[in-house]
Amino acid sequence: MKTIADFSAKLPGGEMLSLADKLGKVLLVVNTASKCGFTPQYEGLEALYKKYADQGFEVIAFPCNQFGAQEPGNAAEIANFCSLKYDVTFPLMAKIDVNGDKADPLYDWMKAEAPGLMGTRSVKWNFTKFLIDREGQVVRRYAPTDKPEALEKDIQALL
Repeated sequence: MKTIADFSAKLPGGEMLSLADKLGKVLLVVNTASKCGFTPQYEGLEALYKKYADQGFEVIAFPCNQFGAQEPGNAAEIANFCSLKYDVTFPLMAKIDVNGDKADPLYDWMKAEAPGLMGTRSVKWNFTKFLIDREGQVVRRYAPTDKPEALEKDIQALL
C-alpha cells in the first residue's frame, strides 16, 4: 500500500524533496493560485500552520495554473506574493499540474485515495485540500469552498 513517503515534490529551485521526510506529521496538501476568489484562504492556512506546527502539522502548497490561468507567475513571483500579502511561512512547492496527462504523481495518488463527489477523481478547482495522517495515508479531501478553519477539528483529531 502506497503512502506519501512513496513520492517526491519539486521545490521552487528545482531540487527534489522526498516526502518520506514528512512521515510522522499531519499534512494538509493544497493546490493554490494567487489570482483566485479562494486566494484569501492563504490567511486561514497560515493560521492553522502557525497554531499546530509545533504539534507536527504542516501545510504544503502546490501552485497550479490549470484553473482559469489563475497562477501565471513564476516561483519567485508566487513566493513574493504569498509572503507579502499573506505572510505565508509554510512550504510552497514548484508549480505543477494536478489533472491531465501531466498531473503530478502525488496528485494522481491522492485523487485515487480520496475521490470527490460521486466518485470523481479530478480536482475541480484551486484550493482543493487533502488531509494526510502521520502514517502518510490520505484521510479526506475537502472542496475549495471548505475554509481552512472548518478543517480544524479533523486536524486536531489526527494530532
